[in-house]
Amino acid sequence: MKSMKHLGLQLRLTIYAGKSVDEGTFGKGIATLLRGVADLGSLNAAAKKIHMAYSKAWRILKETEAGFGFTLTDRDGARGSTLTSEGKKLLAAYEKLEVLGADYLATYFKELVTTK
Repeated sequence: MKSMKHLGLQLRLTIYAGKSVDEGTFGKGIATLLRGVADLGSLNAAAKKIHMAYSKAWRILKETEAGFGFTLTDRDGARGSTLTSEGKKLLAAYEKLEVLGADYLATYFKELVTTK
């Protein structure tokens, strides 16, 4: 029988508004879109980079903003988009927590499955 040393762990972080995830969520998809907006200056360019339809990216952004009660991007028509201060803070918090959580859980998981 194989040992469990080859097993890995992946963290799926979700930030949500209200009392349940049904009221607005912020996860990997919206974080990837916002990172693209920050880097590329455009929701359309961010969507294209991850092979997502612009209409879907727009819908995800609008649903998240509605659930959270604040805007994540400032849109300036053909000139593109930038992150709002709330968008920047939320994205930074998500990215930091994702790294910290993944590192911690990976270490703790290894301890749990490799001890006898």
